[in-house]
Amino acid sequence: MTDNHDPVARRFHATLLQRISKQGSKELKMSLRLFNTLVNDKQDFVPLVPGRIGLYVCGITVYDLPHIGHARFLVAFDVAARFFRFSGWQVKYVRNWTDVDDKIIRRAVERSEDPLALGQRFIDECRKDMASIGVLPADVEPRATEHIPEMLAIIQKLIDRGHAYVAQGDVYFAVRSYPDYGKLSKRNLDDLLSGARVETGSIKRDPLDFALWKSHKPGEPDSVTWDSPWGRGRPGWHIECSAMSQKHLGETFDLHGGGKDLIFPHHENEIAQSEAASGRPLSRYWLHNGFVTLDAEKMSKSLGNFKTIRDLLVHWDGEALRCFLLSTHYRHPINFTETAVADADRRVEYFYETLAKAESWLVQKKFAAEAKPLEDALAGFREAMEDDLNTADALARVERVYHQLNARIDGKGKPEEVAALLATARVTAQVLGLAGRAPQQAILERRALAAKRMGIDSEWVSERIAARLLARKGKDFAKADLIRDELSAKGVDLRDGAGGTDWRVLL
Repeated sequence: MTDNHDPVARRFHATLLQRISKQGSKELKMSLRLFNTLVNDKQDFVPLVPGRIGLYVCGITVYDLPHIGHARFLVAFDVAARFFRFSGWQVKYVRNWTDVDDKIIRRAVERSEDPLALGQRFIDECRKDMASIGVLPADVEPRATEHIPEMLAIIQKLIDRGHAYVAQGDVYFAVRSYPDYGKLSKRNLDDLLSGARVETGSIKRDPLDFALWKSHKPGEPDSVTWDSPWGRGRPGWHIECSAMSQKHLGETFDLHGGGKDLIFPHHENEIAQSEAASGRPLSRYWLHNGFVTLDAEKMSKSLGNFKTIRDLLVHWDGEALRCFLLSTHYRHPINFTETAVADADRRVEYFYETLAKAESWLVQKKFAAEAKPLEDALAGFREAMEDDLNTADALARVERVYHQLNARIDGKGKPEEVAALLATARVTAQVLGLAGRAPQQAILERRALAAKRMGIDSEWVSERIAARLLARKGKDFAKADLIRDELSAKGVDLRDGAGGTDWRVLL
């Protein structure tokens, strides 16, 4: 798929989003309900500013290649932003890069590499993988290292207000100074204290307190330390997101998203420090996606059972991975299996085959008039997405449109009907980030990848197709059938048509 961070690709996707928005509601009549982790229930979404949405999503800590768990949240919130725009909202989507962190520093020291250089390298690699699964660039992609002054300002405000204290060059947030601590994760301080690890020689006043600023330690590279009123050091993880979200969206904004693993402690701490500093709510709605399991086990680097996006792209089309992730509601856990991805791959194949068939049919009918999507189908699609961004239901409704499109062509429907269904099929799928490539090109690219996955030699297939053609011309139909059977046994499906014989890999 296209690299979205290339300037040409950015223009392409800007055009795509404009087209999607035009096909959406001209009047803003969205009845969106979202599951808000803060209240543990679905709520009607009411933005701070009518017609506008500010969305912040915690991004990737860049010390390694992104894995399928990262793909889950990236795709979920990419679709959310696409759908909001399709519905007529003005969206400002902010997704950060954490490029200074304990893990980054450890990995850089292990490799004798500068942490900032390592972070930049993995940002570049992450962008390639994100583009491969159709994740568009966010409107703003801030980096933690570019927001040190904003972090220092918040930390100083917390110290001045009695919510933070300095201890030997470190600065800690005093958890007990913030009475609402635990409101997101629904945890109370007594339970947290009983489970807290007692740190030998700790300089914290309370085991629950967390670091806002970490003093420079021996052996840490100078490139990831900064001057501060409390001495040279670097920020703690939680303060980074508070600084970046507030700079780009304000002290209070509409939506904050991320994986369920971030609810505690990251998002809980983010709320505490942000609201203690500003005296205002940070985000009005909190959205969290479920975990990805591998063969029913939680994915974990420590267990060695995680898969990077790059690993999966060796065998699978990026759209198949995206379709797989969209086939389950974003809040629910999803189990990664090869069978489930193969099912999603067949779905994507069906979409592109149908689009190619419809385009060819309309050309044969010499019908070139512009058609508008069917409003009833768009309404059904919106209904599914407005119910807490239910992509599983929305995807099923999109597939029904493709079924209808096929049925109209096979049933010799009117060109106007086929064109309208084609327009509907395109726009609804593209809101989900699917079926956006030129159909014939996508079919060829996917066929090559499927052949590689199945160990099929494309040149051998071409040779056998040529031999079959010679046999048919010589009226040796028995030999032609044997060649077809030979190819079929290898997983090759032949398709004879007016333009000759084409082939697909049996999925």
